[in-house]
Amino acid sequence: MAKKNLLVLQLGQAIRARRLAIPLSQDDFADRIHMHRAYYSAIERGEKNITLATLQRVAKGLGVTLGALFADVD
Repeated sequence: MAKKNLLVLQLGQAIRARRLAIPLSQDDFADRIHMHRAYYSAIERGEKNITLATLQRVAKGLGVTLGALFADVD
């Protein structure tokens, strides 16, 4: 198994924390941003190195800026 990129892992954790604060399930949030639940779940687990366009879609669904998501990452 490939070693996970620490930044991608931390970003996934930050996204998860923001989603739980709403609160929405993964299924409901994935539906909100028109994304397959399995793909969204992989983002939260840090298994997908997503594009900026996809990250912006997630941020918009969370009601935050891209900068706010990165502020949550060490």
